Amino acid sequence: MHIDAWIESVPPGWVYALIALIIGLESLGIPLPGEIALVSAALLSSRGVVSPWWIAICAILGAIIGDSIGYSIGRRGGKPLFEKLGRRFPRHFGPEHLASAERSFQKWGMWAVFFGRFIALLRIFAGPLAGALRMPYWKFLIANVLGGVVWAGGTTLLVYHVGKVVEQWLKGFSWVGLVLAALGGAFSAWLLKRRAAKARAEDEAQGLLDAPPGPAEPAAAAPGTAAAPAATSAAATTPATAVAPAAD
Repeated sequence: MHIDAWIESVPPGWVYALIALIIGLESLGIPLPGEIALVSAALLSSRGVVSPWWIAICAILGAIIGDSIGYSIGRRGGKPLFEKLGRRFPRHFGPEHLASAERSFQKWGMWAVFFGRFIALLRIFAGPLAGALRMPYWKFLIANVLGGVVWAGGTTLLVYHVGKVVEQWLKGFSWVGLVLAALGGAFSAWLLKRRAAKARAEDEAQGLLDAPPGPAEPAAAAPGTAAAPAATSAAATTPATAVAPAAD
């Protein structure tokens, strides 16, 4: 069953709780489809199944609380926690993912928590990694609250209004409008994916340039070349003996 059909089959009260739980667990560091669940619930709100305001409020609370719990876990566990998770779940917490997230924190500081709301990789890393890197909690909280409000609340209201407009538009243009909307969405997704891949490649290249050079290896001797002697000959180092004068 698709996630939007599954959410639609749940009573409205449970939908609000599920949205808060899914987004909270994803923000805590568990890889779950929080963004898909939020968009699906927002589309249902545009059809009158649930309230968009309650979806936004529950999503914001789940994002803020989940990130704060993730921060506490990361502060207690530190980097060894990520190394352990990387060995058990290399697909989501592998060394390359952790290195990319750390570069983002070094580049943006506390705003990596804010922008991390809009990037799938950073969304599950932001809270725990901020705690592991000992970011001051007041800085983390400011970025966490702002990111939660803008991402969760903004996404809900945007999808709600787009859903309303698209629904009215499709009534007039039927399948032609549906095909054009699908093509436009596919092109936008492709463009965003391409830009994200380009940005990731630039970050990796920058990381390679910033890495310290390794020790230089000694050049191998050419074949057939005799090795230099370890010590000089005794005749070269011993002073010459003076010749005694002949007796008269």
